[in-house]
Amino acid sequence: MLTIRDLKMTLGGRMLFENASFGVNYGDRVALVGPNGAGKTTLLSLILKHREPDAGAIERDEWTMVGYLPQEGESHGNETVLDVATGRVDELPLLEKRLHELEAAGAVSTPEYMETHAKHEALNDPHVETKAKKMLRGLGYRDSDFNRKAREMSGGWIMRARLARLLVMEPDLLLLDEPTNHLDLLSLLWLQDYLKNYSGALLLISHDRQFMDEVVSQVHEISEKKLIGYTGNYGDYIRQREERYERQLAAYKNQQKEIAALQEFADRFRAVQSKASQAMSKLKQIERLQLIEKPAAPRKPFRFQIPQPPRGGQRAVSLEGIHMSYGANQVYAGLDLTIERGERTVLVGPNGAGKSTLLKILAGVVPFQEGERDLGHNAKIGYFSQHRADLLDPERTVIDEVLASAPLMREDEARGVLGSFMFRKDDIFKKTVVLSGGEKSRLNLIKFLVDPPNLLLMDEPTTHLDIQTVESLTLALERYEGTLLFISHDVHFIRQLATKVLHVCGGEVFPYAGGYDYFLEKTGTLEDARAALTAA
Repeated sequence: MLTIRDLKMTLGGRMLFENASFGVNYGDRVALVGPNGAGKTTLLSLILKHREPDAGAIERDEWTMVGYLPQEGESHGNETVLDVATGRVDELPLLEKRLHELEAAGAVSTPEYMETHAKHEALNDPHVETKAKKMLRGLGYRDSDFNRKAREMSGGWIMRARLARLLVMEPDLLLLDEPTNHLDLLSLLWLQDYLKNYSGALLLISHDRQFMDEVVSQVHEISEKKLIGYTGNYGDYIRQREERYERQLAAYKNQQKEIAALQEFADRFRAVQSKASQAMSKLKQIERLQLIEKPAAPRKPFRFQIPQPPRGGQRAVSLEGIHMSYGANQVYAGLDLTIERGERTVLVGPNGAGKSTLLKILAGVVPFQEGERDLGHNAKIGYFSQHRADLLDPERTVIDEVLASAPLMREDEARGVLGSFMFRKDDIFKKTVVLSGGEKSRLNLIKFLVDPPNLLLMDEPTTHLDIQTVESLTLALERYEGTLLFISHDVHFIRQLATKVLHVCGGEVFPYAGGYDYFLEKTGTLEDARAALTAA
């Protein structure tokens, strides 16, 4: 279906791939992994022929229909959500136009014509609207959303509609770049089960290890400019990668011992006439060896000692009789909630249920119409959202921001923490004004960790982090002794940290005094997701 041979690619003066090879066969479910900047998204762009490699071959079966979901996307014009999911306003007319162009050029036997024709047929199916609605429901849309203008919705919701279109088309090879970024937990479970039973091949990039454990059967790691394949899911890959490293390291050490022994013999006896020829033979033997390079150790999560916050009262924060509306949209009516010291609580529920609003109310960053918010004794509150760029001093460097937050921290300690969150070398001397949105988010996260409050409220803290950095964050928060409330769709992150669940649904908050799996068991949420899949 897809074969890559001897790929070489340089981007921005940096070599991403050199003599890299791999393939995807029909029915394969493959995850592409590697640190941020390794070239994962670039590889997808090469497969899609959006870029040309410096050298090597990328071959696709001429009968293969390829579908691609990028990380980000926008909607233009007045198309509705259902228009986006069916492609009838933008995608279908473009496909028709391209078919006419290829027919006029006499190119009806080309792979491009075959693929374009297959996509046109899929979107021109008389049942396409019914299929699209079922996919949209599975991805969290209400029927009342179908005729809403897509441009009125967030980019995350538009990406869901584009994902629904891909699933309607059922391409032979599905390329997904971070498909879970914009999903809530229920939609993620639905997509997870859908992809397990998907008839085509799948090649995905994801930083959600639980999702990969459930979906993929192969992992290809971008390492040292090569693509190294492993059989199994993400957990299998971690184990096999460690075993591979140990084998390579043992082979390297054995060869170095052999070289040292040969060199020692040559050095000792090259001046001895009776053994000079043997000494020269040993040197030639060294020259003939195919040298084994010392393998790079697998990257592991960075561990650092998080300062412990001041001790607060038994009650961290409470809400009583909270009424909260955005215009005519009532989110809460008479909400009562108490958060106790030391609780590690995850907020779950569908998008739009009010999870982020609840965090903002608890943080005191949005006004409410009625009720009382009462902070506990000695409460030091910290609120981490996706939009904290304004709290950074634009004239400070990255490392200065960290040191200003933790005056007692040594510079080498600050460098270590920054490195674990992907600020390397000269990055730490950048002024914050030039940082990307993801870099600003990560820097604010570090500032929380080096000077943590005793009540920490976090909204999707793992966004923009690769898997190893998420592990570093998890290790830090496991040692945190304060009170933690967070929203996340990263199931592994939730399972590692949450000891309590608050289910936000229909303007109410339902507590479950147990972890995520306890919540699933008590609510049947997983069965709900599978039922939605069956209906689709």
